[in-house]
Amino acid sequence: MSYWERSQYFEGIDFLIIGAGIVGYSAALKLRKAHPTAKIVIMERGYLPSGASTKNAGFSCFGSASELLSDLETMSEETVWSTVEKRWKGLKRLTEIVGGGLKHEIHGSWDLFMPSEKDSAEKVSAKLPYLNTKIKEITGEENVYSMDQDVAEKFGFEGIVTSCYNRLEGQIDTGSMMHCLHQKAVEANILILFGVSIVALQSALYNVQIQTSVGFITAAKVLICTNGFARQFLPQHEVHPARAQVLVTSPIDELKVKGTFHYQSGYYYFRNVNDRILIGGGRNLNFEGETTTTFSNTAQITDALKEMLNAIVLPNTDFSIHYEWSGIMGVGKTKAPIVDKIDQHIGVGVRMGGMGVAIGSLVGEELADLFS
Repeated sequence: MSYWERSQYFEGIDFLIIGAGIVGYSAALKLRKAHPTAKIVIMERGYLPSGASTKNAGFSCFGSASELLSDLETMSEETVWSTVEKRWKGLKRLTEIVGGGLKHEIHGSWDLFMPSEKDSAEKVSAKLPYLNTKIKEITGEENVYSMDQDVAEKFGFEGIVTSCYNRLEGQIDTGSMMHCLHQKAVEANILILFGVSIVALQSALYNVQIQTSVGFITAAKVLICTNGFARQFLPQHEVHPARAQVLVTSPIDELKVKGTFHYQSGYYYFRNVNDRILIGGGRNLNFEGETTTTFSNTAQITDALKEMLNAIVLPNTDFSIHYEWSGIMGVGKTKAPIVDKIDQHIGVGVRMGGMGVAIGSLVGEELADLFS
């Protein structure tokens, strides 16, 4: 490493942020407002964000009805609704930060049910007054959820008998969002280094000793924003990797589908991307196998996604798969994120629970506030 490289990028760091995703960029931008002259450096091990920030499905969602009711069976009401509130506020904050670069389109979302899920659909229908009351307390909007029995005819689906419509959810352009966040960080004189891995951290009396893939450095403060990869630095915290696999079809003539769709309590999801269909999920088919930081697509899950496309989403339609990828999320027993100060030098903002688009900006800013 040359003198110029070390002095410009690796020495005198006031704030080192690990991870160039939504959380990392949001934390850096908030720190810049509080510390106008500080040297702020973001380090990212990949050539692009390594987790899910550029690999997500681009949903601006805060909770399908069936998912929320499922969460209420395993978590307290306070935890569920405080998390939903954070998602709602996070989407608002992300829109404020990114602006038009988010390319936000609110077409609504549909929670889909097949004949075999009649009991689940009836449960959702019976709980609509409760759900709408709680969501109004958060959003100020009335009648956010409603049953829609015409969804199959409207979009050409096969085997779907009813759905629950959420009129406030929508979709974004993930690539445009991350490009805008990067540009804002550059404009704020925040240094961003891709291709640099953090191997180990050790908090010392006055700073943090850091082993990187390019040598040893120090920083006054370190903010860990690596979500699904956080176990490397935080073995004591309850956060685990969760791989999500995604497919995108070829362009489809006269595509009827427009909006975002959830199936089986959110374990499957799909949307239109212009005249293509993006579909992802299926992690519930192999929870153990998908608890991994390895990027790959498996036959078990991609076959299930293709079958869903053929049988339900695009019946009697010719298409091929043009794109496939996977992203790594951070999950735990609860969907509430971890925003904490480990010691006076190191903080952490991880465990987005598959909702990084919705809560990442707030988590990053809350983490930054711990050092402001």
